[in-house]
Amino acid sequence: MDEVAMVTDDEGRSWPVGQAQRAAFVLADDDRECLRAVARGIAARHADRPSGLHLDDDDLMVDCKLRMLREGPEALVRALTQFRYRSNPDGVLLLRNVPIDDVLPPTPEQGNYDGDWQRLEVATMTQLAVMNILGDVISYADEKAGRIIQDVAPVLGAEKRQENTGSCFLELHTEDGFHPQRPRFISLLALRPDHERVALTLASGIRRALAGLDGGTREVLTQPIYRIRLASSFVGDREDVYAGPVPVLSGSPSDPELCVDFHAMTTEDPEGRRALASLRRAMLTNLVGHVLEAGDLLIVDNDKAVHGRTGFAARHDGRDRWLRRSFAVPDLRRSTADRLPRSHVHRRIFKSRIDQSRADRRPAYSND
Repeated sequence: MDEVAMVTDDEGRSWPVGQAQRAAFVLADDDRECLRAVARGIAARHADRPSGLHLDDDDLMVDCKLRMLREGPEALVRALTQFRYRSNPDGVLLLRNVPIDDVLPPTPEQGNYDGDWQRLEVATMTQLAVMNILGDVISYADEKAGRIIQDVAPVLGAEKRQENTGSCFLELHTEDGFHPQRPRFISLLALRPDHERVALTLASGIRRALAGLDGGTREVLTQPIYRIRLASSFVGDREDVYAGPVPVLSGSPSDPELCVDFHAMTTEDPEGRRALASLRRAMLTNLVGHVLEAGDLLIVDNDKAVHGRTGFAARHDGRDRWLRRSFAVPDLRRSTADRLPRSHVHRRIFKSRIDQSRADRRPAYSND
């Protein structure tokens, strides 16, 4: 973006957007080809994996991490490791000139690519190599059938949905903030941009926004008085299932962690609503954004930043915007009881009312 971009939210107000490129790491061409060779080498060693949930395997994850550490571009590994430990004021790291496959299948019409994984071997193994430096890869059985790498593409009829299949303005949110093992890092690897190149992937970091909040507002936001509605990808058409109560800000008062969803979070406390509105204004005041081009990989620190997206027009012609998404947590062992042995897929968290009455889990889920 050469000029200052403006974003109009769903309430009709406009906000300036800074450039995510200020936190960009551009791979040199030699490093890009080095990373491509690493990805192809991993793919060749695992060529006998079938399609479907072929990526859910400890051996593959170990191989990705070791090959990246031994053979990957040192400057990239250093940048990823620094981001893991320190984050940055915007809470996002944009990687550019990342290798992807030379020939791509059509953008999936139903939001999931179900073809042969080897048609996307470079993009797939590159993304896993990056994520295994940031942490332990995880996915969720409730969402997209537990795919380790998920597809983000517009689906006909879902234009107005506040989720990855929509194409309207996507409100700022913590990814899966309702989940007991929510991801620490999210990666979005662009295979195709939208046709008009107007879909800005947005982010805003709590480190910048904190200065816009007074002490009283900060204090209210640390109280566990908020509930987050579970996403439809976890509960279907149900709109009455909430997690919580939880605080919005936690941890260090001077460098807090953030968990918020400006579309799906609610509270019955009037001061809590006022504080949430103040936080939203502060986050929107500190937006950064970028139109993800093919070979751009955006990493979001899900504890330090919220993210969203501006609207765009899908054509459903096989060439629509197509991102691939994956998640990582700091320590996969914390969810051992909720996964099958050696699996990286977290079990389903939403249960029927009967099942819920037998469970004693935190955070609580309620039907309000």
